Amino acid sequence: MKTLNLQRGTAIGIGLALAAALISGVSVFINGKAVRAFDDASVFTTAKNTLVGLAFVAVLLRSGSAPAIRNLSRRDYLRLAVIAVVGGSIPFILFFEGLSQAAPANAAIIQKSLFLWVGVLAVSFLGERLGWAQVGAIGMLLVAQLLIGRPTGIEFGRGELLVLLATLLWSVEVVLAKKVLGGIPVQVAATARMAAGAVILLGYLGATGRLADIARFDGPQWGWLVITAVLLAAYVSTWYAALKRAPATAVTCVLAVAAPITIGLQVWDGRPMPTSEQALGYVLLVAAAGAIVAVTFLPGRRQTQLTTSAAGGVN
Repeated sequence: MKTLNLQRGTAIGIGLALAAALISGVSVFINGKAVRAFDDASVFTTAKNTLVGLAFVAVLLRSGSAPAIRNLSRRDYLRLAVIAVVGGSIPFILFFEGLSQAAPANAAIIQKSLFLWVGVLAVSFLGERLGWAQVGAIGMLLVAQLLIGRPTGIEFGRGELLVLLATLLWSVEVVLAKKVLGGIPVQVAATARMAAGAVILLGYLGATGRLADIARFDGPQWGWLVITAVLLAAYVSTWYAALKRAPATAVTCVLAVAAPITIGLQVWDGRPMPTSEQALGYVLLVAAAGAIVAVTFLPGRRQTQLTTSAAGGVN
């Protein structure tokens, strides 16, 4: 019965990861339009994250989760604080600063290497096992990303370094969140990530003299903020719920499916069709994500995957 429940939980987690990928694909498309209405991407992101953080706090307070918060240990509070730092704040600062300096193609490739770092960390710290089939699927994902957007050169400057640091911090967040979610409700962890992270981002804007820019937003800008904040809230909630139930490696690889969703929306919006090479990359990407899901449920590997998935959440 326990194995059956773990199976069902993992299946739900994969389904939630697919839902998160769908939300992410739409969100990237919408954010691409929204960010053009703002002079500073960091100010836009901080305002958006702050709205989500406030909304999460309000929902948490009205949901009767106060006992769960009071029962957290000091170690739990420390882990949640680290998640806010390495997931909800500093990586955003590093990423947007790096994006302003790095070649866009290089930055995209580096940021989309998240699944590689999560795979390494999940094996080392969560006990997740990667067989040859999974390694092959991850290799397919890497090839797919290179086909979709080739690096513009081998130069690795300050901008690329900042994007890499942001990506590494986000990968640490995935692994830490996987462990934390074993004993802490999704709603509590997501609220800590967004609310405490927003406080840090607001402090950063204050230190750089840009905090007052938020007060100067006009009506259309607030409209974009609300739309993108709703998508972000849905994404974080769904993503954390997926991490709670399924292996971190599988969840991260499935999230890569967001890319073809975004490109489909962009083509619908009038952007050029992808090249044949890029189209092949998108096909490989979907195939690799499907292979990861299939391997997760293969007989003979399923029990191992389910056991490590459950063990990953032990405090």
